[in-house]
Amino acid sequence: MNKLLLVMIVAVLASALGVIEAKHQSRKRFVALQALEKVRDDMNVEWGQLQLEQGAWATHSRVERIAREKLHMVMPKMEEIVIVKQAVQK
Repeated sequence: MNKLLLVMIVAVLASALGVIEAKHQSRKRFVALQALEKVRDDMNVEWGQLQLEQGAWATHSRVERIAREKLHMVMPKMEEIVIVKQAVQK
């Protein structure tokens, strides 16, 4: 009877230690998950900012201004414009 009681006590202690370890691992993983979610959220904010910045850099007025100022480009006069039509092959 004493041996059975001893075995049961050891089994209960082992089970309790297993529950404690599982709970500890669960908490560690939850903290890691929260950290990764924060990183994800920060990256989403940065992605949105980069998209806004790209849109600002690619505006038509900015491209036109740079073409005039840095590349010295000008709009052609109407008589300088040539329209080329592509022949349709059948």
